[in-house]
Amino acid sequence: INKYNYFIKDAYNAGHTIALHTYSHEYSTVYASVDAYFDDLNKVGQMVKNEIGFVPHYIRFPGGSSNRISKNYCHGIMSQLTREVIKQGYQYYDWNGDTTDASGNHIPTATIIKQATSETHQNIVLLAHDTDAKDTTVAALPSIIQYYKEKGYQFLGIDDESYYVHHDIQN
Repeated sequence: INKYNYFIKDAYNAGHTIALHTYSHEYSTVYASVDAYFDDLNKVGQMVKNEIGFVPHYIRFPGGSSNRISKNYCHGIMSQLTREVIKQGYQYYDWNGDTTDASGNHIPTATIIKQATSETHQNIVLLAHDTDAKDTTVAALPSIIQYYKEKGYQFLGIDDESYYVHHDIQN
């Protein structure tokens, strides 16, 4: 058990939506097969359930549903998974806005702000990360939030009525 798992409950108790991403984030493991993906998803689901009492049904695939790296491990797996997760009661989310913080560590804050505030969609799902090496993303968030609020956007938690983005499947 990870000593930081209590943050999941803290976030939930603060009113944030909890979604599932991955337990291992090892593409070679997660995308080895459909069963391997669901083994990983069930692991993270149980970990979250231990903190908040239920398994969330909102997910984001490692690399997004359009990832091509999965093809290295299992041809056609994303085509299968995107159908199967829906069948099993999950909703998956991709993004139509990107901070580009996945492109490296300690990306300059100004670069993140510029990229993240370049979106003009009516509904924006913005990809951002929160590891130790993404400290500049955290620093950029107040400016990004202020920018979109000034443009009239609202920031909402995900629920069953939420707008979702699905990428074109590449595998």
